[in-house]
Amino acid sequence: MIVNGVAVQDTFAEAFGMRGTRLIVTGENLKWAYHGATALTGFATSVIACGVEAGIERKLDPAETPDGRPGASVLMFATSSKELTAQVERRVGQTILTCPTASCFGGLSAGDPIALGKNLRYFGDGWQASKVVDGRRFWRVPVMDGEFVCEETTRMVRAVGGGNFLILTTDSAAALAAAEAAIESMRRVPNVIMPFPGGVVRSGSKVGSRYKTLPASTNDAFCPTLRGVVKTELPPEAGCCLEIVIDGLTAEDIRVAMRVGMQAVCARGREKGVIALSAGNYGGKLGQFHFPLRGILEDTAAPPAAPSAGGAA
Repeated sequence: MIVNGVAVQDTFAEAFGMRGTRLIVTGENLKWAYHGATALTGFATSVIACGVEAGIERKLDPAETPDGRPGASVLMFATSSKELTAQVERRVGQTILTCPTASCFGGLSAGDPIALGKNLRYFGDGWQASKVVDGRRFWRVPVMDGEFVCEETTRMVRAVGGGNFLILTTDSAAALAAAEAAIESMRRVPNVIMPFPGGVVRSGSKVGSRYKTLPASTNDAFCPTLRGVVKTELPPEAGCCLEIVIDGLTAEDIRVAMRVGMQAVCARGREKGVIALSAGNYGGKLGQFHFPLRGILEDTAAPPAAPSAGGAA
């Protein structure tokens, strides 16, 4: 399959089940809402070492937030309910409770409830107070600039992590330009985040390692400096490969994001150094969700299969 001179390889992205939630962070103005949201989503690129994958989904106008202030929507994903619950409470307590003027609310109306301000309220040392509005309980915790307002719970749902595609180009400059174009388009898609720096990862990984203590290691088949000493997946003219990883609330959300991202890459074409699109898959060892690149671009393949019984714990 060739699109604007770009070869789309006959492969699929392999993704896996996760648990996900949405939080709404607000502030006195957008700057302080984003200070809180940025801190909340720090060090949250990969569950391999971070425990959670998180990112800012989009800016929110005052009309879209529970307290009528500017805000940001944040998505967080983990591989288990227990880990997501712990990460939400820990991160909100250390980054939103501490952020001047910031408040925090649940952003999903369905799913299993998990603690948000339920335990953080005890920071108020007995001076905390609650109020129920339209069936939702909010806590007011006294702090040095006034009050920290936080909803008692948020909700989590079964989600999907690890959707991806690889951009193969002639050099680093072409890869960065193509990846930036993809991310700009993908950030318009709701219900997804691209958790790595700037939405892009250069250290794509494979499952396993020659070192027993490591669960993942460099994806040597796509490393240009290893061409000639490993079984490479890079065409001879490819000098760089970058990966975009997508987490979404549903498989269809990831599918849409992958489509618009790959379309943006293909629009740059061979003339701007884009050689091919590929994806990270591991022969079914990693996850139960498969996203075929060609099918997504053609929009004729069936949606990815639902997760098998059990899914994410």
